[in-house]
Amino acid sequence: LSFPSGARAHTLTVLFILTCALVYVTLLEETPQDTTYNTKRGIVASILVFLCFGVTQAKDGPFTRPHPAYWRFWLCVSVVYELFLIFILFQTVHDGRQFMKYIDPKLGVALPERDYGGNCLIYDPGNATDPFHNIWDKMDGFVPAHFLGWYIKTLMIRDWWMCMIISVMFEFLEYSLEHQLPNFSECWWDHWIMDVLVCNGLGIYCGMKTLAWLSMKPYQWQGLWNIPTYKGKIKRIAFQFTPYSWVKFEWKPASTVRRWLAVLGIIFMFLLAELNTFYLKFVLWMPPEHYLVLLRLVFFVNVGGVAMREIYDFMDDPKFYKKFGQQAWLVAAITVTEFLIVVKYDPHTITLPIPFFIMQCWFLGLILIVFWTVWRLFLSVMGCFNGGFLVLMKTRRRKQEVPGDRPLGNGNTVTPSGRSKLNGSSETVRQRKS
Repeated sequence: LSFPSGARAHTLTVLFILTCALVYVTLLEETPQDTTYNTKRGIVASILVFLCFGVTQAKDGPFTRPHPAYWRFWLCVSVVYELFLIFILFQTVHDGRQFMKYIDPKLGVALPERDYGGNCLIYDPGNATDPFHNIWDKMDGFVPAHFLGWYIKTLMIRDWWMCMIISVMFEFLEYSLEHQLPNFSECWWDHWIMDVLVCNGLGIYCGMKTLAWLSMKPYQWQGLWNIPTYKGKIKRIAFQFTPYSWVKFEWKPASTVRRWLAVLGIIFMFLLAELNTFYLKFVLWMPPEHYLVLLRLVFFVNVGGVAMREIYDFMDDPKFYKKFGQQAWLVAAITVTEFLIVVKYDPHTITLPIPFFIMQCWFLGLILIVFWTVWRLFLSVMGCFNGGFLVLMKTRRRKQEVPGDRPLGNGNTVTPSGRSKLNGSSETVRQRKS
């Protein structure tokens, strides 16, 4: 068979393989008599068929490396995950938690939360064998996860200030919500030294260095088979997992009210997605080290970069990108749905009253944000407008003024035409010349 294009060949190839698999299951395989097993297998098969359709037929996103089909796959995974969340949302609390047993029989059991606070001495003289045991107790698998997470988030956001604001704001959220989740209770040095400075700060620094390298990297689009040397071929294969081209994000939050509100919305959604990580495993009884928690993080790593690029394009050029990106739309819907599951499954925990002094701090922060917004985006703009208006009025006034005779230093005058009356009027000059 010959096809007019490679894309069409891949489309028909996937359809042929899928049809053969269904024919095999229908005609050659004996159906087991286990209802639970058949239900699970039927759901998995339905998801795989949808993924095959999406990988071959879905709309391409802004990324093309390592292959457009890779990003179409994660777009379809986003749809499947959102449908799963909607299904969980429409169940009762008991049925939703017990449904997790169909995924993993170990789930569906209430788990105690680990408290990272307690003894916050960096050096404990009471423990002669290991006086730094408090530090070693905090050095678990979440330390490299924090670093890797913020490295990837920096590659998504591509802005040092936004990353630092989100990092610091999340630590304030942990302080504010530790009365709801014991997992948020940490020592002060765990918050600000290990998290903000070491893990998050180092991840952001390495991410910014990688962004600088990507922005200066020479991009060559030479085909693999056109490269003569094996070293060049290996280098070209490695570069296949780097961006095809590079776009530097310039958020400019203080330029317009629209961009300022958009940046605030991005920060809010990032923080909400971070909180959902902890609250979801709390309400669905999943241990932190469970593979479902890790799969959710891997999912957001793959879809977050595409969503941020679509959001930036929508903000930067709304005349060309008239619609909100499909991946950004799904990520926003998933984040909101996760939060609604938390609200439904444990309303008591999330409605525990926040301490009064914490409320005062957040209220003060909100007032400062509103004050800065009014001062930066309204008062300063009005000041620039008034200054420009005054300059414009003065310019117009100068143009409208008709200059009279201005005296010269020797007693003569200058007419509007700029000629001197030293030799009389212009009529007299004409007569003399004639």
